[in-house]
Amino acid sequence: MKLSVVIITFNEEKNIERCLKSVKDLADEILVVDSFSKDQTQAICERYGVRFEQHAFDGHIQQKNRAWEWAKGEFVLSLDADEALSEELQNSLKAWKNAAAEFEGYRMNRLTNYCGTWIHHSGWYPDTKLRLFRHGAGAWGGVNPHDRFELHNKEKSGFLEGDLLHYSYYTKEDHFKQIEYFSKIAAQELHARGKKVSKLHMYAKMAWQFLKNLIFKSGWRDGKAGWNIAKRSAFATYRKYSILNELYDKG
Repeated sequence: MKLSVVIITFNEEKNIERCLKSVKDLADEILVVDSFSKDQTQAICERYGVRFEQHAFDGHIQQKNRAWEWAKGEFVLSLDADEALSEELQNSLKAWKNAAAEFEGYRMNRLTNYCGTWIHHSGWYPDTKLRLFRHGAGAWGGVNPHDRFELHNKEKSGFLEGDLLHYSYYTKEDHFKQIEYFSKIAAQELHARGKKVSKLHMYAKMAWQFLKNLIFKSGWRDGKAGWNIAKRSAFATYRKYSILNELYDKG
């Protein structure tokens, strides 16, 4: 089976080489769809002989659908630039390539590194993702920026052992920057759909997000990192809905 690995990028010089190294011995094609990066992303990709295409960014869902549509392989493995395959997951994929595919899509667990700490609780693990799929068997959906791949026929998907390693944030500043970026996108999506949230509802959602991550998802077991994730997840909820209310105030 021919396997295409597709990755969307924008200014990913910090991450992209690690991602490419983890798939170079598995992929029959590596396709990077870039949003006109200003850093060394393209130069790094060219060193690995990838197929490098560029298109203006029009949404995570739109860009990821564009990437798999442009891929040439029978199966597609879709990754983010800040992800890489663990050795166990690489071995699972090698075994899968040498066998007949039983399913149209395959799930895998994602393990996130947060400011140098691997997070095994806090609602962040196992964080199972469907990332390997037959070309044309489904499409990316969800609501930007929270995309998910959905099979058309809802067949039962398979599972691959090993972790998809996610290098999310290197510093707390990275996290707050991403919170602001994602909050704006999410608020704009909600505003376009006519969604409204009262201040009381907003604060209730913040409190629930904090308690869910820290207590109900055992974030306390991740130590200081779990505490920070709970606080910042609550703040992300606040920013999303406060920006939404600002959009309505502006008419």
